[in-house]
Amino acid sequence: MDALTATLALLRLEALGPARYWQLLEQYHCPVSALHSLPAAVRSRLPARAQRQWADFREREADSELLRWVGDEIDRCAHAGARLIHHADDDYPGLLREIQRPPPVLYLRGDPAVLHLPQIAVVGARRATRAGLDNARAFSRELAAGGFAITSGLALGVDAAAHRGALDGGGVTLAVLGSGVDRLYPRGNGALAEEIIAGGGAVLSELPMHSAPEAGNFPRRNRIISGLSRGVLLVEAALRSGSLITARLALEQNREVFAIPGSIHNPMARGCHDLIKQGAALVETSADIVAQMGGVYIPATTTAPPGPPLTAEEEAIVTALGGDPRSLEQLAADTTAETGTLMATLLQMELAGLVEQVASGYQLTARGAAHLEAAG
Repeated sequence: MDALTATLALLRLEALGPARYWQLLEQYHCPVSALHSLPAAVRSRLPARAQRQWADFREREADSELLRWVGDEIDRCAHAGARLIHHADDDYPGLLREIQRPPPVLYLRGDPAVLHLPQIAVVGARRATRAGLDNARAFSRELAAGGFAITSGLALGVDAAAHRGALDGGGVTLAVLGSGVDRLYPRGNGALAEEIIAGGGAVLSELPMHSAPEAGNFPRRNRIISGLSRGVLLVEAALRSGSLITARLALEQNREVFAIPGSIHNPMARGCHDLIKQGAALVETSADIVAQMGGVYIPATTTAPPGPPLTAEEEAIVTALGGDPRSLEQLAADTTAETGTLMATLLQMELAGLVEQVASGYQLTARGAAHLEAAG
């Protein structure tokens, strides 16, 4: 029996988990020995089904239910084009191996070489603002073009924008899942996952094949995202969010942590501001990250704002918004426009991707901010 087989068998025992696995390895130094010698103190803490599985293994070894499952799991991986990477393998990423109780086994679809590239994790809110999505995509595009692999969680919102930005920049990106690599979640991002793999990136999980995206899987997923990365960029996050947890894990793992500031009126900026108070670096451009992490900064090819020139009414709104959200009443006072006309202009600007509605009113998107910068 090899180490991978023994490790998969141990992890198959319900409630054993990575924490007890590493405790066993400290004691026995080898997963094969740990499986054969599972101490009574550990067995007594396992559910009855797991105890029966281990007893069956001790009696029948290769013909046991436990080892038959391992054989079937290896076959499932082969059928899905997934690779199993044991923590003792050369393909196992070195940075991830350094964290406390790393995943004993990784499931990977794609190119394992991406695990050894310098990685920046880009994380944030699922319900991000348009400006947040624009920032995630732009930062990821420039960082990927500069030689960093972009790591994120394939979720809706900032995660998907980060993966897309990396692909737009001609770089590679890694999606870490809270489900099995053959059960992509959310389903709407399945095509994006396949594009990530086709583009030289990979989809990664520590969970067995067919694993469902259960809520308890995502904190485990988050420690992998931060553990793989040299630095973590938080784009937008509420004060209580999984993305903020990922960034805090990165601080605990001695990774570099960056946060994009926002308006004090934007609830999605509060997580970033809280993280900056805890010591995260405030960044305004991807060049700020490159300067601290190394790499090559490749600036945008054009500084001209996209789209047709603004009308006088649109220019007045862009100037009034500046860098902060404004309510409809405030915009009416700032622009002296009649309310009906103002609302019609704002609707056209929303459709053009220049402004977006937030809780406190309206704010500029990245495209709108480009017009403001050009005018200034």
